[in-house]
Amino acid sequence: MNEALSTLADSALHTRRAHRAGVKLVEDFTRNSKGILDEWTTYSDAHTDLDGWPEDDHAYSRRQQQRNADTAALFEPIHGWVGRLLLATAEVQLASLPTAAVQPRWGYQIGVLRDSLDQLAALEDEWTRTVDDLGPGEGPGTSAFEAALATHHAESWTHLDAWTTHGPVLHEINTAARQSSSPLVPSPVAAPAPGLRSPSRR
Repeated sequence: MNEALSTLADSALHTRRAHRAGVKLVEDFTRNSKGILDEWTTYSDAHTDLDGWPEDDHAYSRRQQQRNADTAALFEPIHGWVGRLLLATAEVQLASLPTAAVQPRWGYQIGVLRDSLDQLAALEDEWTRTVDDLGPGEGPGTSAFEAALATHHAESWTHLDAWTTHGPVLHEINTAARQSSSPLVPSPVAAPAPGLRSPSRR
């Protein structure tokens, strides 16, 4: 019995540590992705005319593709069970908080993050099928692969940007849960089974 309790305690501690690490990953992502977005905004403002049209379509497109790829790379550690763990824990924490400690926007923001993660999961599955359909000579570095990858990143960017915008809510909810005067603040929920596969990237 003592061994079983010890195993359970170790599992709970591991899950809490994973949750703290996941929240830090999202903090790093939001900070760095905002930096990428700020750099893109500066570039776009400097390379478009008064009507918003690019001065050089090719250069502008290449720079936009780089923005998309850099943002996708930053989000990579959050894909799959990490993102699911963070959202599930935030929902448990949110439900346990006193009404006075809850910001009305939090529930909406968690919903946006969950929908975006679902869309990213679907896009990752689609990307895997796309890679499987490419010919044996159309791997990384070929025009076919790079065009498909650019399309994948472009389709993913809006959902990644949602995490840039709303990701900080996970830290806010976690902080509120830790500061709550409730007698018990729930531990992070157990991580679900991995739902996303790592995409094929360079």
